[in-house]
Amino acid sequence: MSARARQDERVSERFGFELPLLLLGAFRAIIDELHAELARLGHPGARPLHGFALQALGPDGVTIGELGRRLGVSKQAAAKTAKNLEENGYAVRAPHPDDGRSAVLTRTELGTEMLRLSALIFERQREHWAELLGGERLSTLEDDLATLAGRTPGISMNELPGWFQ
Repeated sequence: MSARARQDERVSERFGFELPLLLLGAFRAIIDELHAELARLGHPGARPLHGFALQALGPDGVTIGELGRRLGVSKQAAAKTAKNLEENGYAVRAPHPDDGRSAVLTRTELGTEMLRLSALIFERQREHWAELLGGERLSTLEDDLATLAGRTPGISMNELPGWFQ
């Protein structure tokens, strides 16, 4: 039996609902390991939403409305997220320089440290996955996931506005 036939047979042995569960399981494994390590490194209150929200703040901070747009949530949900970031010491709110009715939420040093540590932990996790799967298979998996996510393989996530800065 050819390699292609074996691959096609494996695909037909799975059900459609398994793919999102496998993706979710892999995501949960990475995120759970990340947060366990962050807790060991002095960030016991860090939650998955914190990383996404701190990335969305960007290096210069944003208003609550803009935070909501970047996260794809309502202004009310963004305000709740902002309050949680402030309570954990990851962000501070200051008056908007041009709009007295608005405030700008910016990262604190603690928030920046948490993002830096997260990046280091993610690098270690990727290295571990490369050991498990092999570097070439991992790169292919990443390219395939990028294609499925609707972006061109090889384009950096850093190119998304407001993210990973």
